[in-house]
Amino acid sequence: MSKITLFSQIISKLDRSKFTKLVVNHQTDKHQKGYNSWTHLVSMLFCQFAKSQSVRDISNGLRSATGNLNHLGINKAPSKSTISYQNKHRNWELFRDYYYELLQSLGQHPGFKQVKFRIKSKIFLLDATTISLCLSLFDWAKYRAAKGAVKMHTLLDYDGNLPAYVNITDGKTADNKGAYDIPLLKGSVIVADRYYNDLANYFSKVMAC
Repeated sequence: MSKITLFSQIISKLDRSKFTKLVVNHQTDKHQKGYNSWTHLVSMLFCQFAKSQSVRDISNGLRSATGNLNHLGINKAPSKSTISYQNKHRNWELFRDYYYELLQSLGQHPGFKQVKFRIKSKIFLLDATTISLCLSLFDWAKYRAAKGAVKMHTLLDYDGNLPAYVNITDGKTADNKGAYDIPLLKGSVIVADRYYNDLANYFSKVMAC
């Protein structure tokens, strides 16, 4: 029950009025029968925070909240077939637009202390991290003989401390190679370590700008 309480606290941070306006604009609740867009959003967020492995886990996990889900803003836990159907048919652009709405209000952290630089250019931090995966479950993510992995190349916005772009490659991809597909803002300053020293890449980015 403590996890549900924590989850409800996270949900309470979401601006539902903005979400409702987007639902009206996208008409994603038109002809819906009980499983509205908000319930869909809560279900998929629960999937992420609970690390659910299937739609059955989502349905059973929400149902375990003693049947009372009012604190999450939904009436009842959806069935696994309902979740599957809406994942396939509901317009995904609703959730994309809501992400950008939240980014405007939650993206900047007032309590986040950072060094102020004299330069006025936009600053981005570029780095990569390797994420280990189990080969028996992700046989496509071959990294070593008995180990699987992917590499996440991230361009971090220094002002908001949030990713501006993420490129996920196989674990064997070199840092500089993984940066080839990352778009760079003209006139910005990119902070990276020596593994990103790649003159050919720099030249191509400059020509693209």
